[in-house]
Amino acid sequence: MCTFLIFFYPFYLLRGECLYISECTVKKILKEAGASRSSSEAVEALQNYIDRVAFGVAQKAVKLSKHAKRKTVDISDVKLAIS
Repeated sequence: MCTFLIFFYPFYLLRGECLYISECTVKKILKEAGASRSSSEAVEALQNYIDRVAFGVAQKAVKLSKHAKRKTVDISDVKLAIS
């Protein structure tokens, strides 16, 4: 297990070991950013970081929509959760 996963391990205890961003997607991002090659550790670390951040934004957006007494998460909720 890499250091990155150990550092963020308590977060994964809250929602299980499910990753929402695929390894293939992360490799595409790195390739578009200019990387000709990437290590599996680098892909895994970036995958976990993107997943953690995206999940946090989603949680905030859901909380905001519930506060507004709506069942549907709106674009305004996501924008506010990001800012």
